[in-house]
Amino acid sequence: MKLTVAGEKKEYEEGLTVAKLIEIENVENPLYVTVSVNEEFLESGTFDTHVLKDGDEVEFLFFMGGGRI
Repeated sequence: MKLTVAGEKKEYEEGLTVAKLIEIENVENPLYVTVSVNEEFLESGTFDTHVLKDGDEVEFLFFMGGGRI
């Protein structure tokens, strides 16, 4: 199956969950990642059960806090 991950088209096995994709892609800080599939944000509690489909577009997002020093 073909997915676009972080703007790059790649081949993956069928039945891939978001959690497994995070593992395969070696995402830094997986506990703090936000994932969008086809421009819709997923709840982190669904990563283990959300199965990706051929043609899905996946983005990994990290929100960072900041402020003045």
